[in-house]
Amino acid sequence: MWPDLYGEQCLQAAAEFRRIEPQLMSEDHTGAPQPGDPVEAGRRRDADLYREIAVGGPGIVLQQPQYAEIHRVQYDSFSHSPNVTRDSTTGHRSLFSIIGMDTNTEPRTGSGHRAPTAARALATEAVHAGRDDLAGLGLHAAPIDLSTTYPSYDTRGEAARIDAFAADGALDDGPPVYARLANPTVARFETALARLEGTESAVAFASGMAALTAVLLVRGAAGLRHVVAVRPLYGCSDHLLTAGLLGSEVTWADPAGIADAIRPDTGLVMVESPANPTLAELDLDAVAHACGTVPLLADNTFATPVLQRPVESGARLVLHSATKYLGGHGDVLGGVVACDEEFARQLRQVRFATGGVLHPLAGYLLLRGLATLPVRVRAASANAAELARRLAADPRVERVHYPRIGGAMVAFEVRGDPHAVTAGVRLITPAVSLGSVDTLIQHPASISHRVVDPADRRSSGVSERLLRLSAGLEDVDDLWQDLDRALGPVPSSGASSGVPVGATRPAAARG
Repeated sequence: MWPDLYGEQCLQAAAEFRRIEPQLMSEDHTGAPQPGDPVEAGRRRDADLYREIAVGGPGIVLQQPQYAEIHRVQYDSFSHSPNVTRDSTTGHRSLFSIIGMDTNTEPRTGSGHRAPTAARALATEAVHAGRDDLAGLGLHAAPIDLSTTYPSYDTRGEAARIDAFAADGALDDGPPVYARLANPTVARFETALARLEGTESAVAFASGMAALTAVLLVRGAAGLRHVVAVRPLYGCSDHLLTAGLLGSEVTWADPAGIADAIRPDTGLVMVESPANPTLAELDLDAVAHACGTVPLLADNTFATPVLQRPVESGARLVLHSATKYLGGHGDVLGGVVACDEEFARQLRQVRFATGGVLHPLAGYLLLRGLATLPVRVRAASANAAELARRLAADPRVERVHYPRIGGAMVAFEVRGDPHAVTAGVRLITPAVSLGSVDTLIQHPASISHRVVDPADRRSSGVSERLLRLSAGLEDVDDLWQDLDRALGPVPSSGASSGVPVGATRPAAARG
């Protein structure tokens, strides 16, 4: 019999360290001793970074459950709500929650392709969204349009279309004038991603950083150059905001300080949950409330719409490095912003002016990747949960970070030399990026977050001993055998690792 892709044994094994035991976040854990369970130690330290109460005013209190059960991933409804000020709700609000994916409502449409009339589950949308017109065209696979320009016999009509786009970013159903304006293959991917995230539209770019750049340029063009952001973020996102390369100014805040950090010229609040690389999680509902009318951008690269859809919590913009889970095979570079149509029009204008377009072949590969996204995320999440369980029981590991919503990412801090671990793997690939079918491991302080100031890295939980692992689809026992060997010998009781944190390896040993 074909095994359950989520892995019943993995679920049962991991459930022992993921029980729900709520505690108010107003309780101060700063001086508390770290528990013996390395998974809990990692979570407790993450929670200490976010332990404030009262986000956005009285009546909203964040809670800090110490554990959360692993739940089978089912399929949620599609919905979209604007990011607006919400009324405070009396009572406690959970900081960490596992969404229930068991109902469907009418899905929103993206641009360029007609939506089906009946609501469909996420697994069905992943396979069919962006392809609903293929049968009528006599096709089974989506075509790839590599044209850079398009015939235009009605130049007056084309002039009117260009004027309309320049005025408000509107695109009609006619053929594109030029590939920098739009591409039919890329539009299929945009439609599909918008349907999975539950938004009206999506706009694809050449990379995730190009997508974030376009968002900042849109807000900057409106005179709203100030950004409020919560660390940790992906290292290059952090760098782009901190360096002010686009003329923006950033205020780094903890979740409870978002409302106080907002100014009249604030154009954006940016968060990432689960965060890269610590996997710290935020209550997106509470964050959206704190934003008021300022757009909330949530980086959903790690979770994907399989595990959460931030627009359902009030985010207006959802960012993906499509290179990761959406593509899923480590062979395509891309980025995308899922959002309402009004904001999408502004993003298209910026994309046309700056040229950060997604190549049609990349659009095709991303559309193909979405078809298997739910299956890949569930299978890789089962591997990650089991690896987290084994790492938590290993004396060579100090802390394990694994998000309550699940997922295929694991972060852990070793007692020995992290560089020896990345140098010692053979099956697992020591490389940046994530979300591929094969397992990857990297040292964030050396690579993905190297551009972040060391003090800022440390304060956001990115220690010198932290490793980030993206679980793939290999057999979990093979993965563990490789990781076990790379971790080195189990130290004798009371023995020191003998490797100072941040130690520099000899030049001959550097990669």
